[in-house]
Amino acid sequence: MIVYHGGIDVIKKPDINHSYRPLDFGKGFYITTVKEQAEKWARRKADIFDKEMSIVNCYELKADYDSFNVKTFPDDLIEWIDFVCSCRDGNEEYKQYDIIIGKVADDKVFRVVDMYHQGIWDRDRALKEIKVYETYDQIAFISQKAIDNLLSYSSSYEVK
Repeated sequence: MIVYHGGIDVIKKPDINHSYRPLDFGKGFYITTVKEQAEKWARRKADIFDKEMSIVNCYELKADYDSFNVKTFPDDLIEWIDFVCSCRDGNEEYKQYDIIIGKVADDKVFRVVDMYHQGIWDRDRALKEIKVYETYDQIAFISQKAIDNLLSYSSSYEVK
């Protein structure tokens, strides 16, 4: 299966040590199966770092996860929101996994998670506010071993 990573550099050999900060599923190397989503991520990262070039890297992902500890979040967002808040608290629970797979929430997710995380909203209110992109996904590689065994660089292209 072809997967994509949006950013500002060509990355032939992904390295989790270059993950600059924890995201939804902790510190790792994030990919998606959706090309348009990777392009959006690339443009966003170029804006954040004030770069002119946005790059999408393409990889071949092997489907044999049997020897890896994989966490997959179901469509129910209850466990997902608690996990994201845990990562924001600096908890390293995510490190027990090699790969974490789940949906991508819309651009308002940070506000919703913050309101829930600070106790301003309860879980029910937060879950009502969160909207997910039905066709978007994210796959976080947490262990270098998983990257080395499952991802192979294919190509890169510039996003305009």
